Amino acid sequence: MIAHLRGTVAGVAPDGAVIEVGGVGMRVQCTPGTLATLKPGEAAQVATSLVVREDSLTLYGFCSDDERNVFELLQTASGVGPRLALAMLAVHAPDALRRAVSTEDLTALTMVPGIGKKGAQRIVLEMKDRLGPPGDSGDLPLRAAQRAPSWRDQVQSGLVNLGWAARDADLAIAALEDEGVIGGADGDAVDVATALRAALRKLSKQ
Repeated sequence: MIAHLRGTVAGVAPDGAVIEVGGVGMRVQCTPGTLATLKPGEAAQVATSLVVREDSLTLYGFCSDDERNVFELLQTASGVGPRLALAMLAVHAPDALRRAVSTEDLTALTMVPGIGKKGAQRIVLEMKDRLGPPGDSGDLPLRAAQRAPSWRDQVQSGLVNLGWAARDADLAIAALEDEGVIGGADGDAVDVATALRAALRKLSKQ
């Protein structure tokens, strides 16, 4: 199993990135939060999970071991494949998913595209004893120290890569700042992945 990749980011696309390792470009599919931490030309390390199918080998990349582990655990639930598991982590951080499952918060789970009420109930039933309680892992993002100075630029870039207009992205970020959801005295300390998830939820309600 390929546990992680460490190399130079060769390119970033809306659904993944290419990381050059030893002269070989490895394509990894990632959540928007992870993509927001990757910049072309910069060194990066991502935790990875290799999904093997009869006709394909797909590598998924994550900003932390915890996110990768949750991704793999989610796929043990009936009807949850790698794409849906990735979508769940695009909307909710690992601890937010643990909280939603442990408290049977179906509303939070159905915020994920592709999950209806019955699917959410099934996930709660099957995953309640597997994911563990919130705060179960103290794992830190692998690239936390390598974030770009402006988190706003990274969040906007992530939203634009997902198809949102730059103006809508800016309005969503501004609205979240006004509401006190993101931002603070030290703006550059904002976690990019958390801010991006909040902005995605904001835009999805419009």
